[in-house]
Amino acid sequence: MKKVPFGYVIRDEKIAESKKFNQEMVQIKSEGEKVAKGSQIYRYASENEDEINSKIDELNSQIQEALLGQTNLFSSDIKAIENQIENKIDGLKYKNDIQEIAEYKNDINTYITKKSKIAGDLSKSGSYINGLIEKRESYQKKLRDNSKYVTAPISGVVSYRVDNLEETLTPNNFEDLNKNMLEKLDLQTGQIVITSNEKGKIINNYECFIATILESEEAKEAKEGKRVTLRLSSQDEIDATISYISKQDNKHTLVVFRIGNCVEKLIDYRKISFDVIWWKYEGLKVPKSAIIYDNGLSYVIRNRGGYEDRVLVEILKENDNYCILDNYDNEELRDLGFNTNDIESIRKISIYDEVEINP
Repeated sequence: MKKVPFGYVIRDEKIAESKKFNQEMVQIKSEGEKVAKGSQIYRYASENEDEINSKIDELNSQIQEALLGQTNLFSSDIKAIENQIENKIDGLKYKNDIQEIAEYKNDINTYITKKSKIAGDLSKSGSYINGLIEKRESYQKKLRDNSKYVTAPISGVVSYRVDNLEETLTPNNFEDLNKNMLEKLDLQTGQIVITSNEKGKIINNYECFIATILESEEAKEAKEGKRVTLRLSSQDEIDATISYISKQDNKHTLVVFRIGNCVEKLIDYRKISFDVIWWKYEGLKVPKSAIIYDNGLSYVIRNRGGYEDRVLVEILKENDNYCILDNYDNEELRDLGFNTNDIESIRKISIYDEVEINP
């Protein structure tokens, strides 16, 4: 059975944290959201936040009750704000991202506040309504002032999946990687990194690396800079370049691949399974034992309907057991020394043709 390789995801990532707080961490940005340097990405809840939020909810209810029954308010501004509130409420139906929903709710609350202030100015109970609004704003300010906000140290994508390997598996120390060190990490392949309730991080979303230990001959012969294709467990195929190679022993080779796409798809993981596609050619696959070598050229014996022909073929790639082959085009045949008459008489190999083994 073919052994599926696994690799360790290495990212350029910076932990965003502040001095340890006992309060709960509140996410501001969504997992995987792109942010600029200096953007607020999370905060530590203020003391008595639940109690303060309860008071704010109570004030919201009192404001709504004070507005009920005041149907004689004809301000065009109120009508416009009511339309904005309705549009936001309708938009919520199509949102499933927690942070987007929170932003929509904040917008709705802002519009309601504007409406309340205008209605307060127009109504007999205006001073009461405005007093409630001012009291609510004082509580909201208390929440903001007592919260500790943490900002992004670099631009990139936000992640709250922190496994404390951010400074161990880094693009800056490939020379420190080796088979024993990676195995001692004792990570489960395909396991999702759990979400931290203490801190977050920013990830460079333009590139990441996968370090792996391979036993194949292709790995032993590979060179830095070689381009390959990686097939992830999701069946996504991504282009990769070998950034670093280190021979571990006679059997094992450490290879680090650099990838520039699908970075966001790997944020949830630290150890993944994948396949390495060392080369890709399109052609006909035949056993190597079917090839006849003659004077620097390659041939197969084709059996079509009981008639055997010796057919010239071009070998695109081969290993110990199989060849990928195709027909030469006319320009290639001319380069090989064939004239026009020769080219017109040359037979072609095609799919479904039978070829003889060990002719």
